[in-house]
Amino acid sequence: MRNIFLFIRRFFTVIVFLILQAVSIWFLFTYNKFHKAKGLSAANEVTGWFNSKYNNVEDFFKMKEENRRILRMNDSLINLLSSNFVKNDTGRVVIRDTVSYDTTGQYRHYVWREAQVLYNTVNAEKNYVQLNRGSNQGIKDNMGVFSSDGGLVGQVVNVSPNYSQVMSLLHVQNKVNVLVKKTKSSGTLSWDGKDPRFLTLNNIPKSDSLVKGDTILTGNYSLSFPPGHMVGTVEEIIKDNSTNFYVLKIRTAANFSNLQQVMVVENLQYADQEQLLQDTRKKVDDAKKTSR
Repeated sequence: MRNIFLFIRRFFTVIVFLILQAVSIWFLFTYNKFHKAKGLSAANEVTGWFNSKYNNVEDFFKMKEENRRILRMNDSLINLLSSNFVKNDTGRVVIRDTVSYDTTGQYRHYVWREAQVLYNTVNAEKNYVQLNRGSNQGIKDNMGVFSSDGGLVGQVVNVSPNYSQVMSLLHVQNKVNVLVKKTKSSGTLSWDGKDPRFLTLNNIPKSDSLVKGDTILTGNYSLSFPPGHMVGTVEEIIKDNSTNFYVLKIRTAANFSNLQQVMVVENLQYADQEQLLQDTRKKVDDAKKTSR
């Protein structure tokens, strides 16, 4: 107690000055509208600043619980999205005309069907695309698949009643016959498992005059794909010093990271062509055995 009185006695003048200053400021802001408005404004700024800092500190300690609450809310809302529900479109069946040729005598070779992409990967070494069409809608193995803007996507490799699985071009085991539009040279297209935007084209001779941007089309030697359809464009030309062929880096025409709608193409003559190929191989093998 003695120390308190000593402190007051020592700083009596300063304490009285501060008290009188506070009283005078109170009278000033109480009985003067202009100063009162300015004072309230300044007070709001100061209290607002302190409140914001306090809220930041408080939010920091409450962030964990807030995140949990938001995650629970998002989980509830996401489960209500229509994208979580897939309607089996089992009514879309292509019925072929009984007349397989037109009035000019030309036979229909290919039939196209639209389909929706349900599942697609681009980051694995073996990527697949799943479609909402299956055997009930006329989809079969070995049918070709193209993106909605015409770029080659892959080939159907498995079919269930209402769904089908497509081996994407972004599959390290997928080999596709293609050709250079400008020179008509044929080569083999494959993927190295790295960048999903680019494929590798081999067996194009160095005698071809190629430039960046040249068009690559589906070739003539595949039973699954109609020839002359877009595959991609030349991005880089690499000379293989050990051979007489280029190694071409091809930018895909199909955007594999954003596949939504595709077209499935059926070769109506596939069974006949495939049977002829097998019969020919068997006939040649039998002839070799006989000659021995």
